[in-house]
Amino acid sequence: MKVAVIPVTPFQQNCSLLWCEETKKAAVVDPGGDLDRIQQAVDEAGVTLEKILVTHGHIDHAGGVGELARKLNLPVEGPQRQDQFWIDMMPSQSMTFGFPPVESFTPTRWLEQGDAVSVGNVTLEVRHCPGHTPGHVIFFEPETRLAFVGDVLFAGSIGRTDFPRGDYDTLIRSIREQLFTLGDDVVFIPGHGPMSTFGDERRTNPYVSDRALAR
Repeated sequence: MKVAVIPVTPFQQNCSLLWCEETKKAAVVDPGGDLDRIQQAVDEAGVTLEKILVTHGHIDHAGGVGELARKLNLPVEGPQRQDQFWIDMMPSQSMTFGFPPVESFTPTRWLEQGDAVSVGNVTLEVRHCPGHTPGHVIFFEPETRLAFVGDVLFAGSIGRTDFPRGDYDTLIRSIREQLFTLGDDVVFIPGHGPMSTFGDERRTNPYVSDRALAR
């Protein structure tokens, strides 16, 4: 599996393009906007988009999903269905956060804990990680030991929980039980900011490190 990270929207959200090296089939994770920039990355990689993967329903991650799916006739997989209300509010989110008008959408497939998604010959595991939003999911590729975690965890920080149906304790539990159990060696691409490893965050993250939670 190969990956390119494409910062999009005024929030500099880490949209990811991932593809199977054998088939050149690709998926885009969290196309929040700037679709021309995403298309440029697809063209430069010489791959064919076959689906859209969505971690959660916030506009900087999902604002471009409806338009991209419609224009290229692509299926949408994710998030978990408890984020339906966020997706339904996509047009109002665009006004709240000063984005151009965006389309709502209905995922082709809602995802649940234990599901898998395929991109060419690559298979990614799905884990349901609520807390930032109730329907947040993450994608993990076991061979490359790479995870796409959206806004659950960041290098040195964690996702916000002050949005509707966010919950701090639930988020901490998701990180400790769904992310860290994948292994300290796993590299993750967060929704914003630099990449890190789960091991580094277990050691140093002031919110979810072993030391912080032992206090």
